[in-house]
Amino acid sequence: MGKRRGPRELLRGLTKRQKRHLRDFGEEHPFHDKLLLLLLLHSCFPFQSENSDKSSTESDSETEVEQVSVYHKLLATLKTSPESESEEEEDESESEEAEESEAEMDSEGSQETGEPDGGEEDKNDVPEEEEATDTAEQTLGQEQDDGADTSCDPRRGATEEFTDVKHESEFSLETNFMEEESGDCNTDTRDGNPFKQHMDKELEEKEIEKMSTLSKTSSQSQWPRLGQLTFSSTLEKPKTLKADKEVDVKQLYLHKPLESTWPKVNKQFLSSVNKPSDSSFTPLQRELFSIMNTYRDLFYPERNALTNGEEIRHAYCLHALNHVLKANAQVLSNNAKRRDQKPGTGTDDYRDQGLTRPKVLMIVPFRECALRIVHIFISLLEVNDKKKIDVSNKKRFKGEFGSDPEEKPPNLKRPEDYEAVFAGNIDDHFRIGVAILQKSMRLYAPFYSSDIIIASPLGIRTVIGAEGEKKRDFDFLSSIEILIIDQADIYLMQNWEHVLHLMKHINLLPLDSHGVDFSRVRMLNLNNWSKYYRQTLLFSALQDPQINSVFNKHCFNYGGQVAVRNVPLTGSISHVVVQLPHVFRRLEAESVTSVIDARFQFFISKVLPEYRDAIMSHTLIYVPSYFDYVRLRNYFKKEDLNFTHICEYTKKAAVCRARRFFLKGEKQFLLFTERFHFYKRYTIKGIRNLIFYELPTYSHFYSEICNMMKATDNGVDATWTCTVLYSKYDAQKLAAVVGIDRTAQMLQSKKNVHLFVTGEN
Repeated sequence: MGKRRGPRELLRGLTKRQKRHLRDFGEEHPFHDKLLLLLLLHSCFPFQSENSDKSSTESDSETEVEQVSVYHKLLATLKTSPESESEEEEDESESEEAEESEAEMDSEGSQETGEPDGGEEDKNDVPEEEEATDTAEQTLGQEQDDGADTSCDPRRGATEEFTDVKHESEFSLETNFMEEESGDCNTDTRDGNPFKQHMDKELEEKEIEKMSTLSKTSSQSQWPRLGQLTFSSTLEKPKTLKADKEVDVKQLYLHKPLESTWPKVNKQFLSSVNKPSDSSFTPLQRELFSIMNTYRDLFYPERNALTNGEEIRHAYCLHALNHVLKANAQVLSNNAKRRDQKPGTGTDDYRDQGLTRPKVLMIVPFRECALRIVHIFISLLEVNDKKKIDVSNKKRFKGEFGSDPEEKPPNLKRPEDYEAVFAGNIDDHFRIGVAILQKSMRLYAPFYSSDIIIASPLGIRTVIGAEGEKKRDFDFLSSIEILIIDQADIYLMQNWEHVLHLMKHINLLPLDSHGVDFSRVRMLNLNNWSKYYRQTLLFSALQDPQINSVFNKHCFNYGGQVAVRNVPLTGSISHVVVQLPHVFRRLEAESVTSVIDARFQFFISKVLPEYRDAIMSHTLIYVPSYFDYVRLRNYFKKEDLNFTHICEYTKKAAVCRARRFFLKGEKQFLLFTERFHFYKRYTIKGIRNLIFYELPTYSHFYSEICNMMKATDNGVDATWTCTVLYSKYDAQKLAAVVGIDRTAQMLQSKKNVHLFVTGEN
């Protein structure tokens, strides 16, 4: 390799557009060269005459028309008007000026955190679901039905990239048999095995009808570590769930290798407090796993990335891997029995599979989460240093899901929870299939040859597609037996519609047989009752109506649902360190659907007039919903108010200008979205008046925003104000901010509530 050119040499001879692309994306874009683009287009889309010898007899007129249209679309991108060139030059100069001003303000810098990108915010404010729709057609064209990762080298063909002929026979369940020396097949035949009890139970049609029509009955329990539990079921009578005080690994019916590897893998979370008889689980893991192991649905809304996040991840990875190993061991054991049976013998005793192979679906927000999960799987499967498991495509996986520590910008000051959530590779568009067979693991397995699928909501959405699209597939979700949704609160910041779209397409009858042996398929799958056997594990950092709705309306487990329902006693308002009067103004709404319009009318008629006076300058309006933000922004423009705005789609240059205008008082109002704060965590200086258009999704955001006022050097504390709008439908968010006792009082009273926080409350 030749000597690497310096930065100045790289910039010489580049046009302004090329320099701008180099700054934004870190590489030169060859398509700015029109001559190079023309040569590339002619090489990719050659025009062939009717008598050309190279024309294929298999090509049809439809394909030719499609190629010509793509060619002309690319040619159209070469036409650049003088106006667009001038706009780009202006944007470039503004960006350079903004970078200088930002360094002067607080040198906070910016870190890419997987938030949706947008163009100029005023013109191109669009929700991210539109972006997902645009990318779906592009990615699906490369994947077909295998559902492998999309971050691979695009130069590699789909057949070459996703077909692993070398490992097909090695990882096929139908052509392999249980190794005699392993003895793992005996694990599934023990009495009281939760796996067999759950999967072998045969429901009757009247029970299915009962679950579909009748409402659930619930009961309450108090556990030492989890706290208040609510158990609800249609088939079972209300009963009190009792927590196991001590757990012996041998009594959990774990698959044989896991009994020895789990204590070693989980050792990092254990302390000397644990009793010798209970040395494998932390108190939290013990209670969570005892519920998971009964195959009931579980909702735990107290996951914290700083404290218990990794504990929970290890617990559900143990449960998922235990389930897969038991299911595969049952299939391999039955393969041997079928091989040795006499011809003409009945085969109904060997129904041990679903309509498709994937059994576990794990939804996580970032690639870093998938990386940690796979590492846990490998650690659990390796009994000791001498018995290493064979992991296919491990190097490629580390390259695509790992991260470079040097990529992180230096001197970034962010809260600890931010650093914990956005650690490592934070790309939110991925999916990968994992096949596990005895002592081997195959990464990047095609979905229909995978046991476990790890994906982000966006990654799985682009495979499922939308109604009307030609290339879409969701048959691989037909026989999912365990669904794990981790860090569900982050999906509220990404796109919750992707989660709902997944829940609508899981456990449906497949459109194709995909080569399944129907004599081995369980009757529950053939009857389309898979959703009544599926276990759903839902973990979140908060309780939210949208998350609760998924757990209540999309979970049909016949074993019942267990939800942790602890109420906050104090609230995040106790963490406000500035002396600040808080005014909670209640608005009335007839229903949940009408509260959006009621909030807007209440704000423009009752709240905003009080802040129109010039004396009420430096007013920040915190808006959790992007759609409410757009509505307010349009109203402010219509009323010709002196304001600026920042949202998740705003460019960096525009953000710097808005912060500078607001700090200097040139703009009276600043519209500020919650998702921008979630992804950036900038400190907004100059706040004197604060309006929460709606209570924040994350309760600690309330104290963070209020504490930004101490960053203001000038101004008198007595002039600071904080106004919060709430309704009776905001009970959960209100309790997280002010505590359960104050919430009860505020919901009973229809008057405005004034609270004064001194920093010691």
